[in-house]
Amino acid sequence: MSTEAPNPPDPAAVKRHRALFRAVKRRLSPRIRRSDITVTDEATVRRATKAAAVGNAMEWFDFGIYAYLAVTIGKVFFPGGGSTQLLASFTAFAASFLVRPLGGLFFGPLGDRVGRKKVLALTMMLMAAGTFCIGLIPSYDSIGIASPILLLLCRVVQGFSTGGEYGGAATFIAEYAPDKRRGYFGSFLELGTLTGYTGAAALVLVLNTTLGEQGMLDWGWRIPFLVGGPIGAVGLYLRMRLDETPAFQKRAAELSHSPEAGREQAAEPKLSENVPQKELKTIFAEQWPTLLLCVGLVAAYNVTDYMLLSYMPAYLTSELDYKDSMELVAAIIAMLAMMTVLQRVGHLNDRFGRKPVLLAGMLGFLVLTVPAFALFQQGSFLAVLGGMLMLSACLVCLLGTMSATLPALFPTDVRYGSLSIGYNVATSVFGGTAPGIMTFLVDSTGNKLAPAYYSSGAAVLGIIAVLCMKETSGRPLEGSPPSVSTEEEARELARAQTHEPSF
Repeated sequence: MSTEAPNPPDPAAVKRHRALFRAVKRRLSPRIRRSDITVTDEATVRRATKAAAVGNAMEWFDFGIYAYLAVTIGKVFFPGGGSTQLLASFTAFAASFLVRPLGGLFFGPLGDRVGRKKVLALTMMLMAAGTFCIGLIPSYDSIGIASPILLLLCRVVQGFSTGGEYGGAATFIAEYAPDKRRGYFGSFLELGTLTGYTGAAALVLVLNTTLGEQGMLDWGWRIPFLVGGPIGAVGLYLRMRLDETPAFQKRAAELSHSPEAGREQAAEPKLSENVPQKELKTIFAEQWPTLLLCVGLVAAYNVTDYMLLSYMPAYLTSELDYKDSMELVAAIIAMLAMMTVLQRVGHLNDRFGRKPVLLAGMLGFLVLTVPAFALFQQGSFLAVLGGMLMLSACLVCLLGTMSATLPALFPTDVRYGSLSIGYNVATSVFGGTAPGIMTFLVDSTGNKLAPAYYSSGAAVLGIIAVLCMKETSGRPLEGSPPSVSTEEEARELARAQTHEPSF
């Protein structure tokens, strides 16, 4: 056997191999430089989160008011009586959802072209105006059929503006938040949801207690809607003070083909002057599998959400004859309980992943909804509270996770538009119709558990959607550079990207 030592490597060959490796690496996984990594300022992220959450709170304050006053609104705006008025009231509630996809089609692509901030300010103004105007409409007894028509018009304005609200707010927070804390900051968006619902329920409870049924029918129902105007002004002020998201700014700078132009547009970036408008047919052609996944997730989420937060008070009052605002007290306690653990859920899905937490919530609704509705039939406050807390434990898993999950499904250049379209189609078809469908199912079948079966069926759809989605926890948004919390993290990430093997 030969004992000769192997020939030393040819320096020129080693150099060629290393160059080849770098070329392949750049082609398969472009190197991330320190300048490509976004370092988020904690104070700025919190301001952005607050502005988005306040707008979301405004949205759900509006819808919460309508839901908690559904019985009263039915008596004020519609003829007839009993379940007929309630069904008419929920039909008007659902009608506003029919235009939400149109709002998503309009505001979503617009937000991808001119910026998230401007569109979110516009949706806030329209939403506040629609809410305020409802409080000014005369009753059916005063002006007849014109009353429900005006109510419907105001709801259409609300629905159209809301079509651009959630997708924009979720995108806004997701693009500001660092990758490893997107679940935590995203949970604040749904904290706004619960704050809006809780504020609406508390205000209606106080008015019911102080004014009584006749006082509410005469004029008290107007107060919550009129309050919506000043709340909207506060949200608009907070949103107008913010800069555009870092991801959108970087995208605008890249498409301008000029670093100087990108820096000049940092405060008010705009894509429409740099690239042609992305046609909606292109979004559907490229993103349709993800759009379907988004629709499945949002459908299950919204049926369970609207069932608990919008439909339940009317169900307990109209179908089960609960008195003395017992349903509102139970709803407020359940929502406050969810608010106390919502940020913890955000931490959990950052640590363990979005899919496990979402799956826990969906499985919970599948297993616990029927037992919870059985508790509602018992007729006691403790039974109602117990059932609502059971469902709240399931819902909080979705609330604390979904706002970080949905924006990560789509790339930056079509994120606002795609999310707005998918979210609002699902909300229109499944969410806004849920109270009306559940009311119809109870009336047509006589089965008080029918809403539970409907909700459980939605949970099955949600489980399938969660199993089909990719895990996105801790990863950069598609089409955006990595985002970290500190300069040290950025340097460490950049160093990790420069590692090369020796030859």
